[in-house]
Amino acid sequence: MNSYRWNVLPQAPSESLASASGLAPLIVQILYNRGITGPAQTKLFLAADERLSVDPYSLPDMHQAVSRIYQALLAGERIAVYGDFDTDGITGAVLLVQGLSALGADVIPYIPHRLNEGHGLNHAALEYLRQQGVSLVVTVDCGVTGISQVKRAKKQGLDVIITDHHTPLDELPPAVAVTDPKRSDADGSSSGMAGVGVAFKLLQALYRGMGREEEVAPMLDLVALGTVADMVPLVGENRYLVKRGLELINSAPRPGIKEMAIQAGLDVGGIDAEDISWTLAPRLNAAGRMEHAMASYRLLDTNLSEEARQLAAVLGEQNTERQRLTAETLAKAREQVLARGDSILLMACDRDYQGGILGLVAGRLAREFYRPSIVVRVGDRSSVGSCRSIPEFDIIQAIGQCRHLLTQFGGHSQAAGLSFPTSNLARLEHQLVKIAQEQLADVDLRPRLDIDAEVVLRTLAGDTFRAIQKLAPFGKGNPLPAFLSRNVAVADCRTMGGRGEHLRLKLKQDGTHWDAVAFGLGARLPQVNSTVDIVYNLELDKWSGQEGLRLNILGIAPEVI
Repeated sequence: MNSYRWNVLPQAPSESLASASGLAPLIVQILYNRGITGPAQTKLFLAADERLSVDPYSLPDMHQAVSRIYQALLAGERIAVYGDFDTDGITGAVLLVQGLSALGADVIPYIPHRLNEGHGLNHAALEYLRQQGVSLVVTVDCGVTGISQVKRAKKQGLDVIITDHHTPLDELPPAVAVTDPKRSDADGSSSGMAGVGVAFKLLQALYRGMGREEEVAPMLDLVALGTVADMVPLVGENRYLVKRGLELINSAPRPGIKEMAIQAGLDVGGIDAEDISWTLAPRLNAAGRMEHAMASYRLLDTNLSEEARQLAAVLGEQNTERQRLTAETLAKAREQVLARGDSILLMACDRDYQGGILGLVAGRLAREFYRPSIVVRVGDRSSVGSCRSIPEFDIIQAIGQCRHLLTQFGGHSQAAGLSFPTSNLARLEHQLVKIAQEQLADVDLRPRLDIDAEVVLRTLAGDTFRAIQKLAPFGKGNPLPAFLSRNVAVADCRTMGGRGEHLRLKLKQDGTHWDAVAFGLGARLPQVNSTVDIVYNLELDKWSGQEGLRLNILGIAPEVI
């Protein structure tokens, strides 16, 4: 009934259970599954406090970056913060502009237009900034592959400091500093940071040098937004940054975040990482996808409630239009890949695809078909594409092997962007498919669903939900716990949603009754038997002012591996 491979994780050894005094065995098992063993690790994970924070000077070139910014501050130079157009880049740009301004800097933001300029540094933008009197550019979430751009800027007397978290090429740009935790010579302590996290560490180092480090803490709301939105692992320092940032978002939200949340129908004061992923980040990203990301920048930067209300409304409208356009484009791209037959790597190409949603469509294809997917907007001379992959295939490494066919590329193992001469399209697809065939030849191409523990439903009663919430924030690297229960009786099962795409169930086991929902499984109603095995999360259902626990079903009755 489900294409997932169910994978019950190994049981925690008895010594782990014995050493964790005061914790329920189920919580110890969940911690063990995340590599948290022993009392010291457990206490630190649960506290998620500043002890998880690493020294900002452990990042490459931090000393050089701080020294050059101090020089600019003393000389009154004009500084430009050059951010990317997604939530990670936008939050990092706001953070640095506000943080540098508070130190007395003459600083301006610059965010490139997604469609007209593309990701990363570009020559025209740097020349424009130079003409505006800028002598120092500090990047956020971009720049580590901008070798030619930095070389030209340097010749023209423009200094560049790069803060990024993308994978560098073999050669680094000749910048004043390249602060990127993915550099081969980095110590690895911050390798999972988002771009906004790297920018925060730069600000932290600057303020520390002035004896004012405590003043950067109010910026952690921005760090939480960008970190969660960029889907980096919520472990190590990221866990601390997001936990503290969420506390700020809920206790004292800046006007832009508050207005977005209100207009999206969120519970202001109860916002969690999932709300950022599914509601706030898509709205912030919508501006750059549909028009220009500066609208999102202004929303997060403003202190005026009325301005925030107006900007949040604009972003809401843009997000609605983005959803409509994504659905239309996905339907067309899906037809394309189905018409081309089974392939180890999917590629959908069209002249009418809008550049701002290529990544969204590629991500939907990758999830549905569980294949690396590339969606390309074809131009007369030049084409641009966005790639999304699966855990078993490193897409940035693959397109790196095709760099002789490309104009520009960059990204991560699971998400990347590229541009290339349209004449190279067929050769590029052929080579990428060949690479995928070689690397995925013996891989079972079904997504794996990791299960934290097999339990009976009565185990989830009492304080279990409250105990699980102490492990938050949840996200990549610390997923919401998933449980398996066998031989569960189905008392009632019916479809819900306008097109019957979801299921609503009433379940019982050994006298315990539970409500449950199964999103996206509506078509499988005829296959639901009177007794089923289920994998699910435990969640709080808020409806019409009422709260109650329910099961969020992820899968029903496939084989367990």
